[in-house]
Amino acid sequence: MPRRNWKCVLPLSLPHAMELCLDYAREKQNRSVDRVADLMGLANKWRLYKWIAEGNLPSNLIRPFEHACGTHFVTRYLAYSAHQLLIDIPTGKTASSGDIQVLQEATNAAVGALINFAAGKSDAPDVLATVSTAMEAFAWHRINVEKHSQPELDLDQ
Repeated sequence: MPRRNWKCVLPLSLPHAMELCLDYAREKQNRSVDRVADLMGLANKWRLYKWIAEGNLPSNLIRPFEHACGTHFVTRYLAYSAHQLLIDIPTGKTASSGDIQVLQEATNAAVGALINFAAGKSDAPDVLATVSTAMEAFAWHRINVEKHSQPELDLDQ
């Protein structure tokens, strides 16, 4: 089974976003649904299963759920459903060659997806995910260049 490129995955609904979070937790963090429920502070794992099945996660548990899973697909879905893009907060540090290469890959993938869509070879959700990823990468670099004159402290590392 090929590895999934998590940067290009676009949640299509709230239950799908929650499933993606759990898939990510299982694949990248090696966490089961039981472990995610435990990290969220839930006394009963079946409550989490019910919320996933119904797509009915309480809003005050979105951040604990995403923190336990290690990703933020629910937040991304909520933003995308409101026609907004999300980008990581840039620090103003000079971009590395790896950052530029990721931007190049996202751009090439987006243009290829648009060409395939115009030719009828791709479906809309895949193209939207690929184009959104490229737009987010460009937005991050744009803001990073704006902040370059006054870089922030890199407190995450």
